[in-house]
Amino acid sequence: MSTPFETKLISKYPNVTAPDGAEVRILLQLKGGSMAHFELAPGKTSRAVAHRTIEEIWYFTQGEGEMWRKQGDKEEITPVAAGVCITIPVGTHFQFHATGKLPLAAIAITMPPWPGDGEVYYVSGAWLPDLS
Repeated sequence: MSTPFETKLISKYPNVTAPDGAEVRILLQLKGGSMAHFELAPGKTSRAVAHRTIEEIWYFTQGEGEMWRKQGDKEEITPVAAGVCITIPVGTHFQFHATGKLPLAAIAITMPPWPGDGEVYYVSGAWLPDLS
């Protein structure tokens, strides 16, 4: 039996708040991955987190900001804006903040699908968060 195809219109309002504090609009999922829209208000900084079992690809669609990522001794702060795509491999510490006048928004693919709030653990980040 095959998986039925689906269509979904993005919600006008967030469905949930991510563990890092970003607003999330849940999109669709298949057995190999899920998709969501993340948004961070102008001037806001997320909590720094890492994932236990999933990896993500983020494509920024609006706003300006920075994404901090750390894997062991490798650490960098990447400028992000509409058109930038980044990866977050399993176990990568990451944090982001919105520096522009518009919300910083991204579409993210999570592989495998998001398993729930126990997936995240909190880490020390590059900036002090103002979201919880």
